Amino acid sequence: MGSINLNIVPYSIEIDETLNHLQSDATKGLSHAEAKSRLASFGANKISAEKNKSAWSIFFNQFKSPIVWLLIIAAGLSFYFQEWLDGVAIIIVILINAIIGFYMEFQAERSMNALKKLSAVPGKVVRNGQVQEIDSEKIVPGDIVYFEAGDMIPADGRIIKSFQVQIDESALTGESLPVEKSVNAIPIDTTLAERCNMGYKGTFSTKGNGYMVVTSSGMNTELGKIASMVHSADQSSTPLEKKLQDFSKKLIWITVGLVVIIFIAGLLDGQKFIEMLETSIALAVAAIPEGLPIVATMALAQGMLKMARFNVIVKKLSAVETLGGTNVICTDKTGTLTQNKIEVSTIVTAANNIESLELINRIAVLCNTAELQKSNGEVKEIGDPLETGLLKFALKNSIDIEKYRREFQKIKEEPFSSETKIMSTLHLNFEERTIYSKGASEELLKRCSHILDSNGIVELNNENRNHWIKKAEELAFSGLRVIAGAFKPNASEAQDLSQNLVFVGLYGMIDPPRAEVFDAIKECKTAGIKIVMITGDHPATAKNIALKLGIANNEEFKVMIGKEMHDFDMLTNEEKNNWIETSVFARVSPKQKLDLVTVFQERKNIVGMTGDGVNDAPALKKADIGIAMGLRGTQVSQEVADMVLKDDSFSSIVIAIRQGRIIFENIRKFVVFLLSCNLSELLVIATASVLNLHFQLFPLQILFINLITDVLPALALGITEGSDAVMNRPPRDINEPIIDKKKWISIFFYSTVIGAVSISAVFFSHLTVHKTELWNPELCNNILFFTLVFSQLLHVLNMSDGTSFFRSEVMRSKYVWGAIIISIIILLGLYAIEPVRTVLSIYRMSVIDWLIISGASVLSLVIIQIGKKLKIAQ
Repeated sequence: MGSINLNIVPYSIEIDETLNHLQSDATKGLSHAEAKSRLASFGANKISAEKNKSAWSIFFNQFKSPIVWLLIIAAGLSFYFQEWLDGVAIIIVILINAIIGFYMEFQAERSMNALKKLSAVPGKVVRNGQVQEIDSEKIVPGDIVYFEAGDMIPADGRIIKSFQVQIDESALTGESLPVEKSVNAIPIDTTLAERCNMGYKGTFSTKGNGYMVVTSSGMNTELGKIASMVHSADQSSTPLEKKLQDFSKKLIWITVGLVVIIFIAGLLDGQKFIEMLETSIALAVAAIPEGLPIVATMALAQGMLKMARFNVIVKKLSAVETLGGTNVICTDKTGTLTQNKIEVSTIVTAANNIESLELINRIAVLCNTAELQKSNGEVKEIGDPLETGLLKFALKNSIDIEKYRREFQKIKEEPFSSETKIMSTLHLNFEERTIYSKGASEELLKRCSHILDSNGIVELNNENRNHWIKKAEELAFSGLRVIAGAFKPNASEAQDLSQNLVFVGLYGMIDPPRAEVFDAIKECKTAGIKIVMITGDHPATAKNIALKLGIANNEEFKVMIGKEMHDFDMLTNEEKNNWIETSVFARVSPKQKLDLVTVFQERKNIVGMTGDGVNDAPALKKADIGIAMGLRGTQVSQEVADMVLKDDSFSSIVIAIRQGRIIFENIRKFVVFLLSCNLSELLVIATASVLNLHFQLFPLQILFINLITDVLPALALGITEGSDAVMNRPPRDINEPIIDKKKWISIFFYSTVIGAVSISAVFFSHLTVHKTELWNPELCNNILFFTLVFSQLLHVLNMSDGTSFFRSEVMRSKYVWGAIIISIIILLGLYAIEPVRTVLSIYRMSVIDWLIISGASVLSLVIIQIGKKLKIAQ
């Protein structure tokens, strides 16, 4: 064979011309030798996938945080100055954080692997004149592929023979109904969803059988082009990651600045170089919130586990919080907002009586090849979705389907075809033969000579016929798929089954919304989240669903159609504004979905994208949060998404949003808590150093304080239940930092109170209880140490936000009280162990000293609460 030409638009040219360009034979197909040669030239017919993350890459990713690097530097300095205990303790903290993060992300990766479908799909091709089944990866351009109902289409191809072929392309185009295929050439500007003479890789045949010549394979298919967009789409860093990175950078500069200032001040004051260097290390350790990586990881992991209980797999920890900040959700319609099942929503008859209703049900059951099989209490739908929808309609009307079909035996059938757009069947019941027909309303009305109205069977004139055609158009414009029903009594077997029929009425059919979606969308709108519906379906259908679900409330709203949308590079600001203001998009291509997400992100929105089809994958990856469906979702959409809904329930997103908002508020609480505790230590060390006091905290004591107060109490703050009003607030501003100006003021106030009270406790002890004694540096150090610990433990109770102190979610949290009690038990238990006391330079103290420590700690809590009442702090 000669060289083949793939630079053609196969759907726009005739079959013979297509075969000629591809150097193929419709009857014999390719020879084995030619197929082998083409496989070597064009490569395997497969979609390249992104590599799975290795366990090592997941583990090393845990060390990318700037705070972790700051801890590593502090550990290195400790080892350099032979402070072995300090260095080892810091390394242990780093490893605990890494192990927790690794475990949670590794489990999510394993869950995703369990969801993957088997990818080895066989295909039937004609080689050397014989139909044979081969691995679909070996299919090449020019191959003649045979397919029938239930087969996956293995490559892109031009249909050359079609016997009542219908193909479900919802995963690729979003079209909810199977597309009937023909062999005729169509205009070159026909959109992907309307190319009725093409079969596409990744779709599957639902009815009939046919042959096609392969025009594209592998990454050159429409599926491959989408996969290419998926690989090229940049993965956005989540807003939480960005905020923590910015916060960490600021913390590093603040720490470095303070250490340098105090180091220089000490040298100018005549302090020894080595002593000031050790003090600087202590300051660095005090400034770094060792618990922040651990607590942030655990708070997100707890949210991740809670999501798992609601059938949501979170693939990345920070994605939980990011969904809470989402202010735009772009969602696919088919199967996400709707059930992906066709149902009869309305019927219109001329007679509007029991007889016409009986006939409407009979037509639905008898002029139908589908089945509803009951098994273990469940109904399995077999056949065309439209026909199963008609059977379910009859079932709701208490029709015994099997009884009807036994009583009215089918003796002849004229199947539905693209030419007639009508299906007719002839049935025998007690020697009486009756024809039942259904089909496109305009076509069926042309075949009807009479109509059944309230006066019985009367002649159908042109005026009446046009009235019903207009009625069908009105129903179609409202978003319904409309078909007509007719019958003919006293028919004969020799007759044409679709002539001189009696018109009965119209069926209005729709892919109904999922029941739980109504409340989910309502709650999203209350939370200030914009819902954008994107579909490959008809604009009228999209509008109807949007109005039903409350996505749009004004019937005059405009649906934007794909052909009206310019490429992203050509968009004007006005066009971008129109996109932002539009809530419903129809007949949209995968590239346009990707562009839409980009436009929203350009306007500083946090975008969540839900979807289940291959066509959703690029936008899922580009979005800040990609949410794929676990049951219906294609493998590619699940791989690129950040979250997967195992039950495909849109309402699970609302649960995730609520949890995400709670987590952000909790993260903010424990960051304020950690910073105010650590800054209080900084102030104590700096004050003691600058004033040349005879007592000071040691680096290991500081690290111990941080481990006691930074982990359990902060972790308890991270997992407290949020306020019931969390979903009544608008989404956060994308630029809002974790710690805003008001929170910084609060942090400085808290830390000043805790630091001042702790130092004051030392002076109070010396000037009252120990006034006759000389200054005892060890005792002063211990009073300072324990006052600081207990003040910080009680400080967790100050983290309530805008509610009554005693009725706040923090005071009511069993986790907070458990953390305080456990921390105190650990502290007192270690105090009783002599080797631990020796390592921490702790000595036994009198009861009066303990009372001073306790009183000072409670005093710091009271002062802070007074400050909050006076609005000095939040």
